[in-house]
Parts: sequence; C-alpha cells; structure tokens
Amino acid sequence: MNRKYYCLPLCLSLLGIVINLPAAIGQNVIYSPDSIEWKDAPPSLPKGAKVAVLRGDPAQPGLFTMRLRFPANYIVSPHWHTADEHVTVISGALQIAMGERFDRTKTNTITSGSLMVMPATMRHFAFFAEETVLQLHGMGPWVVNYVNPQDDPRLK
Repeated sequence: MNRKYYCLPLCLSLLGIVINLPAAIGQNVIYSPDSIEWKDAPPSLPKGAKVAVLRGDPAQPGLFTMRLRFPANYIVSPHWHTADEHVTVISGALQIAMGERFDRTKTNTITSGSLMVMPATMRHFAFFAEETVLQLHGMGPWVVNYVNPQDDPRLK
C-alpha cells in the first residue's frame, strides 16, 4: 500500500467515516456483467424491473450509478425527476417520449450503445418492447415523481 495512505483506513474509521477505499486511493473498480447482483427494483417502479446499484447510493445526496433491467412489454408511466437523468442503453432498446400522457405511438427508439440526457423536471414515459438493460447515473437523492398519482405503484 502506498505509504501516504497507510493510516487512511484507520483514521477514517476512527472518525466514523465509511468510504469505498479503492475509490479513495485511486484504484479501479470493475463490474463485469456476470458479477452484477440484481435485486428487485424499488417500489417507485412497477413490479418486474430489476436494479443493481454500482456506485454511490441513489437515495442519498451525491453521485450514483445503477443499472436497471426491464422485461419485455414493460411500461413506465409519465413521470419526472428532480435531477438531470443520464441514461445509456446497454442492451435492448428504450422507447421514450416526452409528455404527460402515455402514447406509445409518440416514442422514439434509443438503441443499444446510445446515451440520452434529460434535464430535471422533464416529463417523460417509457416502453420496453424487449428485455432492456439501462445504465443510469446522476445526482441523488434520486426521486421518481409520477404525473398522475394513480400511476404511482407505491400507492397501490
């Protein structure tokens, strides 16, 4: 271990600070597809989606990166976020449109390898015709606000 970082873990633990040490000392962190641990998505999304948080904590202030896996024929009703949304399509395709009413005929297809950036408060909705994996990064806390409360799965 580099000498100047030798006391870092002990000093930080004495201060009660929990960190990801490899990132603190500049080491690489690599996530291969087979090492990602998928869990059920949070209740802010309809059942069936999976999530893997790769970096940070989307529920807390600060930078985060997560992957979302959506099954075929999955719909995310019109909603918005309090922070900019950066989405990379890893596999499959994202069909998305701006607006406050779901209308699949108005969606644009964002294909694998594409990056899409939406500003905070942009109303949008999504449809996934096939299983799709997205990587989302942004600043937390990450919040999903549904345009129509009856679309919010947390209230069902």
